[in-house]
Amino acid sequence: MDLGLEGVHVLITGASGGIGLETAELFHNQGAIVTAHYHSSYAPLKRFEGLSAKRQAIKADLTKEQEVIALFKSAQSTYGPVQILVINHAISVVEDADLWEMSLDRWQNTINTNLTSSFLVAREYLRNLKIASEDLKEKAAIVLIGSTAGKYGEAGHADYAASKSAMMYGLTMSLKNEIVKLAPRGRVNCIGPGWVRTPMATESLKNPNVAYAALATTPLKKIAEPRDIATQIVLLSSNKVSGHVTGQVLMVEGGMEGRLLNKPKDVGIEL
Repeated sequence: MDLGLEGVHVLITGASGGIGLETAELFHNQGAIVTAHYHSSYAPLKRFEGLSAKRQAIKADLTKEQEVIALFKSAQSTYGPVQILVINHAISVVEDADLWEMSLDRWQNTINTNLTSSFLVAREYLRNLKIASEDLKEKAAIVLIGSTAGKYGEAGHADYAASKSAMMYGLTMSLKNEIVKLAPRGRVNCIGPGWVRTPMATESLKNPNVAYAALATTPLKKIAEPRDIATQIVLLSSNKVSGHVTGQVLMVEGGMEGRLLNKPKDVGIEL
């Protein structure tokens, strides 16, 4: 299906693995020009970058304002202004920590890495969009990647849940009203994945307790693959098929109904 993305310049943050890399591949298959951002892991992008002249990988620490500015300058110097932005990067600390045990350093690092960096990236995109030509503005779109943790919370990971919730609701809903001041047809949406079989999640899912909690309230009884999320990102980015969709948070989580709080034994039931 032609999504009208031929020649459109897309920047994807956190594109070196999992959802980001799959998204980069799908955009490229649609004829888009892809700038794939990475922070430390270039190896997965080496082959991707080398397959076509319409692909490039750029390193940046997105928590640093000047590196974000340099990222956009570098992307634009090769392929022109970025028209579609996918904010996909994030961290999540593996160790559980209830709020009363969580250090201020952990809280601030998660918020800074996930939320403040997203502000910096979105701001720089919009600043460049402001001075772009009118024809380039026609394809303007931002897709942010949230999480089921942002909708339901996640005990032991309030830092991550808070960062994602802020992106999904406060930031997305504000930006969809602001982008049209610069690009009248510009759109901003968010996708909230549940568990996805990325390399990092696969390791966690080896724990049967984690696997059970991930599926206990999920009607489809399966873990998403990166392509399940990437497909929705590309569709939401396309003005041709999603041109009247903005300010939406699309949950891609197999029908999850919330967080499992108690196992049978916790409520005195023997099965």
